[in-house]
Amino acid sequence: MRWLTLYARSRQIPASLAAVVISAVAVGALARDGGGGPGDPRLPVLVLATGAMAVSIGLSGQDLALDRTAAIRWVPRRAAHVLLCGAVVGTVLLTVQAMGEDMATTAFVVRDSAGLMGLVALGAVLSGGQYAWTLPFTWLSFSFFAPPPTSAPMQVASWMLLPPGTASGTWTALVLAVAGTAAYAVAGPRR
Repeated sequence: MRWLTLYARSRQIPASLAAVVISAVAVGALARDGGGGPGDPRLPVLVLATGAMAVSIGLSGQDLALDRTAAIRWVPRRAAHVLLCGAVVGTVLLTVQAMGEDMATTAFVVRDSAGLMGLVALGAVLSGGQYAWTLPFTWLSFSFFAPPPTSAPMQVASWMLLPPGTASGTWTALVLAVAGTAAYAVAGPRR
């Protein structure tokens, strides 16, 4: 059990978890105050994106040489880390909304948290753990200011804000989740 504690501390998981919970509670308070209309996906997407960006710092270790001495292979550990972070980010939002305002459906939360964690994992592979947040931040920013998704490319570009069950949104999130998790598990973060 000591190795799990050391791993969590080396990946800054306590601080990341605190940031995820604080952001979810803050946005939950905004939702209660009428910050978004009913069915407005921007607030839950903001919570999920903030959570994914907060946990992204833990996708790189403190020391490359130390990471290479691990007795357990890194591929399953990295994949489990990404999947567990996505589950935690989604669970925090669902827990906060269970205590207050209903912001999003479970299908929406699962789809977006999986896709956002795939984006974060791709960001870690491309630019390292310290800058892994830039890819989901950029995509989220574009989605908020993009024109209405009337064409297929615009639906792919704004997949985070589409209603659950939309084929282009679901497939985009699935491709991002699988590609990001696989790339991060195999290649690891950029050094």
